[in-house]
Amino acid sequence: MDTNFPQDWETVKNRLVHRFLTYVTIGTASDNHIAATPSTPGQWDLAKLLAAELRGLGLQEVILTEHCYVLARLPATAGKEEAPVLGLAAHLDTSPDAPGANVRPQVRIAYKGEPIVLADGLTLDPRTDADLAAQIGGDIIHSDGSTLLGADDKAGIAEIMGVIEYLLDHPAIEHGPVEILFTPDEETGKGLPELPREALRSQVYFTLDGGPKGELEIECFNAYGVEVRCRGKAIHPGAARGVLVNAALMAAAFALMLPRTESPEATDGYYGYYCLMGIKGNHEEASLELIIRDFDLEQAKRRVAALECFAQAVEAQFPGGAVQVDAKAQYYNMRQKIEERPQILALLKQAAAEIGLEFRLKPIRGGTDGSRLTELGIPAPNIFTGGRNYHSRMEWVSVSDMIDACRLVTALIRLWAKQRPEAAG
Repeated sequence: MDTNFPQDWETVKNRLVHRFLTYVTIGTASDNHIAATPSTPGQWDLAKLLAAELRGLGLQEVILTEHCYVLARLPATAGKEEAPVLGLAAHLDTSPDAPGANVRPQVRIAYKGEPIVLADGLTLDPRTDADLAAQIGGDIIHSDGSTLLGADDKAGIAEIMGVIEYLLDHPAIEHGPVEILFTPDEETGKGLPELPREALRSQVYFTLDGGPKGELEIECFNAYGVEVRCRGKAIHPGAARGVLVNAALMAAAFALMLPRTESPEATDGYYGYYCLMGIKGNHEEASLELIIRDFDLEQAKRRVAALECFAQAVEAQFPGGAVQVDAKAQYYNMRQKIEERPQILALLKQAAAEIGLEFRLKPIRGGTDGSRLTELGIPAPNIFTGGRNYHSRMEWVSVSDMIDACRLVTALIRLWAKQRPEAAG
């Protein structure tokens, strides 16, 4: 059966865009300083809307957990009830790295290729952005520059919802059971702490949380979150000689020891990094937040060990002060466990070929909930959504890429239904 969208694809596109525009106006930025899940109330607003939409589509199994996970199931078509379950996942929250409330999405129909002037002097310019230049003649959606757009990951959510509606509208497409999972707080790196793991039935998940069309991802960083706490000794500056131990200066000294050649702005490809996320404090106490990322776990551990050495060096510079490094693993590279199931990648390639999509593997310079799912025993490759410039006010998404993501997932679902349960597992 042809997995392309039917001749009424404009209707499919219009529904997809309408959903996306609705979702991005709901502020769901997470907060990595809050331990509770979800970390922000806006994620509840989107989760409740999605649960209601899924029920409105006729799905009988829709669960909204006490920690804001949305779990739903689309039943198999007749004769495919015993097919292996396939899971689709996307995350509810947006990054706290840029403003995420009061998003005003801008839709450009048949983009003509002009520079797009955003707020605060920001500009999207096809002369310096080859991806944007490739969209000339197509439809794009971008923020107005005062906030991020939220394509990460509301494009993925809209695409999953679009695929589910498409399958319901076209019952002739045979498919097995499909499990849908929308998760909170992906951007905080918590790693699905309240995931209802025992309720999941799928033997494989595909996260929709990637970038440009055709990019498929089976490997990601190993990740550590690090808090460095500096303790000094406070006293009035007028009586400070020989007594004051300035914790704020200790934190600054520590930050300056981070190798600039191993920072996000100095690395790409398979090179890892240290990244200072924040610094605060006073004379008595100060702290730094860092993340460590590397595709090689031993290199990530080497950076954690280096931070301990930096701490000792700062203590030597500030007698009487103390520096404590607290590093916690957040997620691990998912490549090895996915490669242990070669049929998953083979089916991805087959689905891409069926819809005429050029396929390329790309490492994720970050992570997805798929890395944690994979660690929990459910391999979870990542599929493109069409978004660009994530975590920034210059974020935009290609509508045609969103449609192609839906087409790829539809083909994948149909092919997965032909797998024997024992082969899928």
